[in-house]
Amino acid sequence: MKEPDFIIEIFLKPGEMHWGETDTRIRTILGSCVAICLWHPVLKVGGMCHYLLPSRRVRAPTDELDGRYGEEAMEMLMKELQKTKALPKDYNVKIFGGANMFSEIIKDGGINVGEKNIAKAAELMTKHGFKVTSQDTGGIEHRSILFDVWSGDVWLKKPKKE
Repeated sequence: MKEPDFIIEIFLKPGEMHWGETDTRIRTILGSCVAICLWHPVLKVGGMCHYLLPSRRVRAPTDELDGRYGEEAMEMLMKELQKTKALPKDYNVKIFGGANMFSEIIKDGGINVGEKNIAKAAELMTKHGFKVTSQDTGGIEHRSILFDVWSGDVWLKKPKKE
């Protein structure tokens, strides 16, 4: 699909989410964090979240949604999706990230946050009725992600292996 004449470029920092239309490009950089990209091929709308941890330990009913946590980032995306009146099964879903950025710590008995983030993404997709069309997760390298909402294309860049 042809690139629009005018592009709104959004860079997501950890804990952020953005929903856009046919003039939007969303970028982010991931390590152990996970990004979920949702795109509707007919409506040409979609969004991306960038979360750091699977869930919050304690969330009071009065707490605002916090995109740093996978469960809450997904709730934020679902609020936008519901405005489109489309069903989750109608969206293409791509998931990225969850690298083991702290392998030395994990070797000594630490927690693999990336692995837990990937598992949370899979759980959320099942819970909400999404089908994952593509993913690049795990490993030990960071990733740069670029999502063109007008086409649904997601571009992935990793460091060159030596």
